[in-house]
Amino acid sequence: MKSPFATPLFRSVALFAVIAFSANAHSAKLTIHVADVAGAPAADAVVYAEAATGKPAIKPGNPATIEQKGRMFLPAVTVIQTGTSVSFPNHDTVRHQVYSFSPAKVFELKLYSGTSSEPMVFDKPGTVVIGCNIHDQMVAYIQVVDTPWFGKTDSSGKAVIENLPAGKYVLKVWHRAFAPGAAIPEQLVTVSNSDITMPLSLAIKTDKK
Repeated sequence: MKSPFATPLFRSVALFAVIAFSANAHSAKLTIHVADVAGAPAADAVVYAEAATGKPAIKPGNPATIEQKGRMFLPAVTVIQTGTSVSFPNHDTVRHQVYSFSPAKVFELKLYSGTSSEPMVFDKPGTVVIGCNIHDQMVAYIQVVDTPWFGKTDSSGKAVIENLPAGKYVLKVWHRAFAPGAAIPEQLVTVSNSDITMPLSLAIKTDKK
């Protein structure tokens, strides 16, 4: 399958990464700006850095929450570290039945309102698509990553990864506009004691909901 990273013939989406170093020479702040085919900011792109050699100890992150409100999942895109638990409170006046058939996490919560019985723990990396058996328009995405260094772009297309130690990393980018099963594009990044500007091209369309 063709990688979503564009060749020079495809200049549809520009991804610009700038690593700006803090006063501590042994860690960095990675700032990433993602734009769509029209040059507009691309929100909800997940960016994460995996150590090129070795693997940091995986500690579950703080519990996350995906609300059900207005017959929608909020937020629509969530990024968490492996082992993190997620709650799905229902703030609507109607009941919902949350489920996923994604290989990274298959589950189904019985029809309920209020708070479900217990949070779900996401213990495998990958993309998890969440739906509601009652309301087909309700869709959300959870990107589970095997690294503590990750971020998600805001409405301006910017994501920030804090406290990135010096070393070599594989920078990966995921967006819900990717086709199901598409390879995650990646780029080797070396973090040292100087600023880095890294322009990349990503062949996606961001108008997919």
